[in-house]
Amino acid sequence: MGAQLRVYRRRIRSTKSMAKITRAMELIATTRITKAQRAAQAAEPYAREITRAVSAVAGRVNYHPMLTDVESPKRAAVLVITSDKGLAGGYTTNAIKEAESLTALLQEQGKEVVQYVVGRKGIGYNQFRNRPMEQTWEGITERPAYADAKEIGTVLLEKYTQDTDEGGADEIHIVSTEFISMLTQQAASRRVLPLEVEEVEPAELEKEHGKPLPLYEFEPSAEDVLERLLPQYVTNRIYFALLESAASQWASRRNAMKAATDNAEELVKTLTRQANQARQAEITNEISEIVGGADALAAASAGSE
Repeated sequence: MGAQLRVYRRRIRSTKSMAKITRAMELIATTRITKAQRAAQAAEPYAREITRAVSAVAGRVNYHPMLTDVESPKRAAVLVITSDKGLAGGYTTNAIKEAESLTALLQEQGKEVVQYVVGRKGIGYNQFRNRPMEQTWEGITERPAYADAKEIGTVLLEKYTQDTDEGGADEIHIVSTEFISMLTQQAASRRVLPLEVEEVEPAELEKEHGKPLPLYEFEPSAEDVLERLLPQYVTNRIYFALLESAASQWASRRNAMKAATDNAEELVKTLTRQANQARQAEITNEISEIVGGADALAAASAGSE
């Protein structure tokens, strides 16, 4: 019985130590979420305005390769944003599942999929399964910078502008995680190129954005302006996806660490109760042995008389 009690006490100590670690990681993730959210919120106005500007100039251009769907697309480039570290709940798993679904859909359409992966977890997932990756990036998922997005955007645009016979891509997709709330993060995929231009009436856009659309004047021409804007638009979409993914990663890690801390505290309570029961049983057994011994001595004394 004493050995069992020692086992319970050892498990209680180790569980309490683990709870301290997960609690500390939860607090760290909570502070990082705030910074990541601020970065995403700071980048959102520019992302919104450049999207409006590209939409406006795209309506004035009759033809541009980045706006025109290829008649029979052969190859699609998919950028998958995962995490560099674990202990983030289902964050990376959900992103990978979304990438797998997108890959299956593109392959059903007869397109060859070329993957670009951000984050060690996604890289390790593909390497373990011997899946080829065109290019990878590590160490940028927790605190992404605009320079990182520009580097990725340059690589993808170069791939897009190449001819498919020379290894180029007809489409570019991004798989990332959208930050909806502290408790909800959703993996999603979107096509970046060719740019999807929807015909929407100006009145509807004004109603959606809550203010009149600006009147743009293009100099020297709408085609030249679009040629300059589209690379910035693609880079900004990648940057905003990285920022939202970073905020989602920290939120998912905080939720996972909070759940782990709560489970550890509940386990400590259960183990403490079991240890108390074992201690009580041990004390009862000792009392029974003492009483039994006393009864035996009394009986022996009575027999000798």
